[in-house]
Amino acid sequence: MTKPESKTARSPEPGAVYDLVVIGAGINGLGIARDAAARGLRVALVEKEDIGSGTSSWSGRLIHGGLRYLEQGDIRLVRESLRERERLFRLAPHLVKPVPLMMPFYAHNRRSKWTVRAGMIAYDVLSFDKSTNAHKVLSRDETLRRFPGMHRDGLQGAAIFMDGQVIWSERLCAEVALSAAAEGCHIFTHSRVDGFVQEGECLTGVTFTDQLTGARHTLNTRLAVNAAGPWVDAVLKGQTAGGKRHIGGAKGSHLVVDPFPGAPSDVIYYESRKDGRLVLVIPWGERYLIGTTDKKFEEDPDLAKADEAEVEYLLGEVNSLIPQANLTEADILYTYSGVRPLPYVPEKSEWKVPRSHVIHDHAPECRGLLSIIGGKLTTYRSLAEETVDLIFARLGRKAPRCTTAKTLFPGARVDDFDAYRRRLTETTEASAETVARLVSLYGSRAGDILALAGADPALLEVFDPDSGAIAAELVFTFETEFCRTLADALIRRIMVGLNGTCGRKALDRAADILATREGWSAERRRREIETYTAYIRRFDVPGQTAHAATIAAQ
Repeated sequence: MTKPESKTARSPEPGAVYDLVVIGAGINGLGIARDAAARGLRVALVEKEDIGSGTSSWSGRLIHGGLRYLEQGDIRLVRESLRERERLFRLAPHLVKPVPLMMPFYAHNRRSKWTVRAGMIAYDVLSFDKSTNAHKVLSRDETLRRFPGMHRDGLQGAAIFMDGQVIWSERLCAEVALSAAAEGCHIFTHSRVDGFVQEGECLTGVTFTDQLTGARHTLNTRLAVNAAGPWVDAVLKGQTAGGKRHIGGAKGSHLVVDPFPGAPSDVIYYESRKDGRLVLVIPWGERYLIGTTDKKFEEDPDLAKADEAEVEYLLGEVNSLIPQANLTEADILYTYSGVRPLPYVPEKSEWKVPRSHVIHDHAPECRGLLSIIGGKLTTYRSLAEETVDLIFARLGRKAPRCTTAKTLFPGARVDDFDAYRRRLTETTEASAETVARLVSLYGSRAGDILALAGADPALLEVFDPDSGAIAAELVFTFETEFCRTLADALIRRIMVGLNGTCGRKALDRAADILATREGWSAERRRREIETYTAYIRRFDVPGQTAHAATIAAQ
């Protein structure tokens, strides 16, 4: 079984000096910490909330090559994205899978059919090493047979191309964190960075406060990387001369709905009738995502929520594309929003800001401090490799070879997942449905969870009928996956918090299980429930807060 050493660190070792402190446990920070630790550096990672709790969780959950980046002429980013997408298919096949996308050709589109076709051909050429099929073009009749619910007026046909999907990007983050910890990285969650310690112009330490205990600590370090995503400027907060702004945040919101009349079986990537932006309708497990918006956001990224204008825009778009859908606010289960950490380019609209990342060196004001501006879920590994190569250069050391391009994720370490599922079903007391769920979330680590239940059959209890989650998952994730709160476990590890009710109906039972297993007091249990309930208010549909209260009362 996985060893419990992967619990979150509580305090630094006395006198410890790190080669690198990474700030931010989103996918980019995790990737940097993992690569640096794997190459022999002594690494600590500090995160103000939880692993994958920011932008990494709130995308459209597509691992894509960036077809629309061709419009910006960013050929290098498209090629990098396609290469990294292919690697994720190989290294994390239980989490990242190929999916077909349909792009309809309508007479009203601002991009002509021939422009889109040219882009598709370029996409295929740039993904010359792909394992998926090349694009194909469908006639109008073929398009309607494949997607009969779509609007027919002006329809000329469609293109089908392949990209990738990670249904649970939170699990992707968790497994990168597990890999980092296995290489010796010390992970401090719920730990807010307060500032930097300098001797003259040189960075020598990072200070932080544990937000659950109130304890303050200093991590002595030779270098630090600020990978806090949209919080990069908040972390710097006057530490560097001039107070230069680096992040120009853009909010993206999604709606989550149950299957609806006319819903597609493919991801639909289509051009908005209203403003020409590209909008998506995404099959997502048993539900659908509708998104995304792209709206300048100047507030604290922690406050990002879908607003009424975004909801109206997205509902209008899906109802225009699929006339029989007739979706209203009442059909929305919940919303989620994240802030893209785009470079600050005030003269450009959010839609046109480049998506390429920048590694900003804060020398000479603060030698030894780097900040990551931008970055994408798909390309996190290559960004990390580039950053760690630079870190070794700053340390004056030769960089060992990067191994992350070939190292399987912790949950990918079986050759045949179908055979693995069958074996678990035949050799454990768990139902086939439970085994299928566990393998889809945890891959080859599903056996470790079932081993817990084998020692205590009570842990096979399905405490959330919506998702099918079992009690053993809660125990396992608290013991091995850096959880410190109920929200960590439900929302970002076992994914109950993103079910149809955001976990509300399973909340009391989950708290009971953890209180028993972790020895929580009645006060701790009450506090965990209150904190969780407050957290999920960010998912409420604007103007529909009464809906959440109704569900809770049922």
